Amino acid sequence: MPAAVSVCPHPLDTVTPPVPENLAYSLTVPAALASPAIARAAAGVLLEAHGLRDVAVAALQVVGELASCACRFTATEDVYLSLRYRDDALRITLYDGHPRHTHRRLAAACDARRRSTLLLLACVVRDCEGEWGVGASQESGDGTRMWAVLPRDGARAYGRAV
Repeated sequence: MPAAVSVCPHPLDTVTPPVPENLAYSLTVPAALASPAIARAAAGVLLEAHGLRDVAVAALQVVGELASCACRFTATEDVYLSLRYRDDALRITLYDGHPRHTHRRLAAACDARRRSTLLLLACVVRDCEGEWGVGASQESGDGTRMWAVLPRDGARAYGRAV
């Protein structure tokens, strides 16, 4: 009797092991008090799995700050976290349901309030020689997008310094 031959690849034959370059995850969490801690814990596991332990100190601080701000400002029941590693930098994005104000003064006041909430984040990102910002969501629907880019070398140096 001939051996059985399968033309379908086994899933484990095609799995690429986790490396920094294939870190690309998204997570939706409730807009609740516990969610920043949950986001930090999930991000920590993902960074470890992808060999990015050396950026974890800075990255987890940034995830926690962005998640706290998103949960505080959102008008919806959940917020959306995205982690990507591209071009030797970790890209962290949080989307919340707080609509952008159309009135100029209201928009400026809201942005100032949000930025004052993110003062610690600004310091961490600056020390990592990264960048961050706040703006309208680029996804469908209303909302706000907050993001930070942490270059690996800068985040690694930050982690050694603290």
